[in-house]
Amino acid sequence: MNKTIELQDLGYKDYKQTWDYQEELFKSIVDTKIKNRREAAGLKTNNYFLFVEHPHVYTLGKSGNFSNLLVTEAQLKEKNATFYKVNRGGDITYHGPGQVVGYPILDLDNFFTDIHKYLRFLEEMIILTLAEYGLKAERSLGETGVWLDVGTPFARKICAMGVRASRWVTMHGFALNINANLGYFDLMIPCGIRGKAVTSLNVELGVKEVSMEEVKEKLLKHFKVLFEAEFFKNK
Repeated sequence: MNKTIELQDLGYKDYKQTWDYQEELFKSIVDTKIKNRREAAGLKTNNYFLFVEHPHVYTLGKSGNFSNLLVTEAQLKEKNATFYKVNRGGDITYHGPGQVVGYPILDLDNFFTDIHKYLRFLEEMIILTLAEYGLKAERSLGETGVWLDVGTPFARKICAMGVRASRWVTMHGFALNINANLGYFDLMIPCGIRGKAVTSLNVELGVKEVSMEEVKEKLLKHFKVLFEAEFFKNK
């Protein structure tokens, strides 16, 4: 059982390039697990946690509805945005500058084999982080992600989530709005949920900009406790 996680901050990176990189890491873990099972090799499986900030992009999960994207490809181009259909759960999601996007690529055999628990822990990491900024964030029944003012007409989503898991190996993850341009959310029905607003941490705090690095530090602190993990960086 390996509870150490390699932390990589990819900076500002194209969505498709990052997706391909995730697939590469994901496959390396799965291949090790297959080798262990077939040959009783006893090899340690690696875990990774990627931070990244993407250019404007819309992604649609495998069970998503294309009609939740409200603009044409030509209009997307005008907005300097791209679109991809991806192999994660969930519906349509936007990524862009001002978001902290996290992709944990973990072998859950190293932690716990429970996808429901995994998602709840990711949500809890966000909830605990936002609490440090004085915000009461919550889960919304039947709607993965993290919300504010749940159960009121002012309910708004601050963090979207969508994961894929195979052989207990995870990929994709969460997108937390920190200094996001909320106008881009008007071009879709976020996560396929009508009539719900979207917000960003800087808007909630009434400030122009929140430190993305500070948010990342807080996220990692809570992730580490929840997953009883240790992070390291390869030099």
